[in-house]
Order: sequence, then structure tokens, then C-alpha cells
Amino acid sequence: MGCFVSKNADTKASRVARWRSTGIVALRDSKLKTFPDEILELDRVVRTLDLTHNRIVDIPVEISKLINVQRLVLAENLIERLPVNLGKLQSLKLMNLDGNRITSLPDELGQLVRLERLSISGNLLTSLPATIGSLRNLVLLNVSNNKLQSLPESVGSCFSLEELQANDNLIEDLPSSVCNLSHLKSLCLDNNNVKQLKNTERKVISIGISAVYLIDSLLRIGIGPLVLLQEFLDVIHLESMVFPIIIMPLWSLSQVPYYVADIE
Repeated sequence: MGCFVSKNADTKASRVARWRSTGIVALRDSKLKTFPDEILELDRVVRTLDLTHNRIVDIPVEISKLINVQRLVLAENLIERLPVNLGKLQSLKLMNLDGNRITSLPDELGQLVRLERLSISGNLLTSLPATIGSLRNLVLLNVSNNKLQSLPESVGSCFSLEELQANDNLIEDLPSSVCNLSHLKSLCLDNNNVKQLKNTERKVISIGISAVYLIDSLLRIGIGPLVLLQEFLDVIHLESMVFPIIIMPLWSLSQVPYYVADIE
């Protein structure tokens, strides 16, 4: 008499077999409320883990078993905190935590020394740990749509950083260490309270800030009268109160006209 194997059990077994074969665990939109135990049992196998758009609240400390995971995508869940031993994921290159309820990041984040892309927009962060400066391979940092009032001085030690997105926060100024980011191509600060750019000079390629502070900011960083702005600005385009502004070194410019819209 043959054995009966339920369809669910067979599906689960084949799914786990596929995970072991590919190293990719994808459970997007699966209505999960807890972190699946079967993933933790895979230990060294997992290279990519995507649990986007579920209802997961807690990340178990056992996630540290996934020592070979390189891509960790936990966006659009209900996560409130991260386990401190997340720093043991030494192979991690990309981590996406967008759209959760995270209020703080553990200091152990700085142990993720291979991390290249960190996105944690749409959370409840009020500050970033100083240890973020240990992420020397970080190319992208997205902390938009949080409650940040400032960025840590240590962010200037993220020497590989090319793109820093911090839109929709409460940031009033930038740390002077931003000038150390020699590879920085994009700095996005739309919808903040930025009043001045300190000594960011012209190492920044693109900045978005509230237009009401434009003139004051440019004068404070020593650009000079508006009639001379063409020497320093490729394009200024102001529309209502939020605008993109592109700043380039003088030697990269040709005679490109600029346009400034009326601001009431």
C-alpha cells in the first residue's frame, strides 16, 4: 500500500529543494507573519533572501546563521527593530529595509564591512549610529522619509559613497565631513530644513533643497553674486518650492544658460 504525501508537503519540499539548488529564497507577497524556520535551516546555502511585502514583525537572532547571504530584502513589512547579531552577516552586500517601522539601527551595523547598498527609507529613524562610518565599501545610502535631524560626522568615512539620499527628513545642516566623500555624485535633501551647506564646496554633483534657502546657502558657501552663478552652475531650475540643483566643477562646464523661475 503506497504512502500518501500531501500536496502541501510536496510543494514545501520542492520549494526547499529549489532554494538549495539556486541559493535564492523569494517569498514576496506571501502573507507571512513570522520569519520562516525552514529558511534558517538552510544555513550557508542562502545567497539572496527576499521577503518583501509581508507582515513580519520580528527578525530572529538566528538570522546570523545565514553567513553567506549577500542580498537581504525585507522591505514593506512591520519590522520594528533589528537583532544586534545582524553584524555577523559578513558577506552582505545589499540590504533593503524600506517601508518598515524601525526606530533605530544597532551599532553592530558597522560590522557589515562588505555592504555596498543600504536602503532604509520610509521608517522612523531619528538618528544613525556613528558606526556607519565603518562601511567603507558603501556606494548607496538611502535614509529618505525618516525623522532624522542630522547625519553623523562619521558618514564622511564612507569613502566609496556615490549616492546619499536623505529626502523628507528634518535635517538642518550637513556634517563638514561630507567634503571627504570624493566619489559622491548625488546628494538628495529634498523636503528638509537645510539652511546652509557649510563647506560642501563643489564636490557635490546634485543637491535638492528647499528653494527658500537657495540664495542664503549659495552665498554662505562662497559662490558669490547671482550674476556669476553660470561659472559654477550647470543648471538651476526652480519650480515652486522644491527643485533640483546641479553643481559641477568649473572645468566641466560649457556655456550653458540657466533658468530661475519666479519664487513668490
